[in-house]
Amino acid sequence: MSLLDQVEAALDTIRPYLLTDGGNVSIEEITPDNVVRLKLLGSCGSCPMSIMTLKAGIEEAIKKAVPEITGIEAINLTDIDDPNAVLPENLR
Repeated sequence: MSLLDQVEAALDTIRPYLLTDGGNVSIEEITPDNVVRLKLLGSCGSCPMSIMTLKAGIEEAIKKAVPEITGIEAINLTDIDDPNAVLPENLR
């Protein structure tokens, strides 16, 4: 199984939780030094809690399943103080 397939499988373990809140995640690239670059989709892309989702959910799942991965970055992480950030409806 390729590194990309392993990361996708790890993401599939947490996708149901992201989808519940109207979000998702896609892999943009895996760099030569094994850093996964992700794009947060749907409500995950505009949620002020996205840093927690990335660190406590996505990063944890990937690093546990694919120890070769050296880092995880989101290319569109929403800052918690962003005035345009919105919470998913079911978290209000």
